[in-house]
Amino acid sequence: MKCVILTLFAMTSSLFVNAQGDTNLYAGKIPNYKEAPNLVSSAVTDGITRISNVSIPTYTLFLAPNSGKTPTAFVVICPGGGYRILASSHEGTDIAKKLNDMGVSAMVLYYRLPNDVNQVNKELAPLQDAQQAIRTVRNNAKAWNVDPTKVGIMGFSAGGHLAATTATHFETDYIGVNDGVNLRPDFQLLIYPVVTFRDYSHAGSRQSLVGNNPSEAQIHMFSNEEQVTAKTPPAFLVHAADDKAVPVKNSLAYIEKLTSHGVLVDYVQYAKGGHGFGLTNKTTPDRWFDDLANWFTANQLR
Repeated sequence: MKCVILTLFAMTSSLFVNAQGDTNLYAGKIPNYKEAPNLVSSAVTDGITRISNVSIPTYTLFLAPNSGKTPTAFVVICPGGGYRILASSHEGTDIAKKLNDMGVSAMVLYYRLPNDVNQVNKELAPLQDAQQAIRTVRNNAKAWNVDPTKVGIMGFSAGGHLAATTATHFETDYIGVNDGVNLRPDFQLLIYPVVTFRDYSHAGSRQSLVGNNPSEAQIHMFSNEEQVTAKTPPAFLVHAADDKAVPVKNSLAYIEKLTSHGVLVDYVQYAKGGHGFGLTNKTTPDRWFDDLANWFTANQLR
C-alpha cells in the first residue's frame, strides 16, 4: 500500500486537476467560528485523497464547457467521511468531472468538520456551509452561466446526510443572513447516504456531529426521514443491500417518507458492493452514473 502524507495550512489548487482553484466559501467572517490553529491536512492513500481537520470551508469550482451559452444545471457535491474526514477525490473531484462530461457544472464543497475547538456549535457548522454553498451558486448564477432553478445537492455517506439535511431544513437560514436567497435545493442526489440518527444510523457520523449522548431533539432534527414534507425536493438514491457501514434501511426509510409525501424519487439498489465504492461498484458491470445521466435527461436538467 502506498501512502503519501501532505500537510496543508492553506489548501492549494495543486491538489485539484482541471479545477478553477480553491475559493473561500465565505467572503467575510465565517459564522459559528472560533479562532484556533488551522490544522487541515491531506493524506493520499491508494489513490484516494482524504482531508482532515477542515475548519475554514472552501470550494473548488468545475464549470462545464458550454459553447451554446445555455445556462447549465449545477450540483454542490459533499464528499463523505463520517464527519471526520472528506473523501475528496472519489466522492468529490472525480464526480465533478463526470458531471462536467454530461454538461452539468459543479463544485466540490470542503465543508467544516465538526469540532469544539473551531466552532461554537459544531452540529450546525456543516449545514451552515451547505446552505452557504447553495446561496453562493444562486448569487453567481449569471457569472457562472447556471440556471438558478436547477441547483441541486449531492452527497456520499455522511456527505449524503449533509445533503439530505440541506434538502429538508431549507426553510430556516441557519447562518442567519435571511437575505431572501432561496436555500432549497432543486434536487438531491444521495449515494449510500446516512439519513437517520436513529438505531440504524452510522454511529460514527452521529457521534462526530452530535456527540455520544445526543438529546431527543438533536436525534429528531438530524433524522432526515422525519423532516420530509411535500416541499422536499425530488431525489435520486444509490445504495448496496450488503452495506455494513451504513445500512440500506437509511435509504429505504427515506424513500418511504418521500413517496408518502408525493415527492418523486428514483433509486438504484445493488445486491452487493458494500460501502464507499464511489463511481464504480466492482461487483457489477452496471454503472449508477449512467442511470443518473438518464435521470438528468428525464428531468430536463441537461
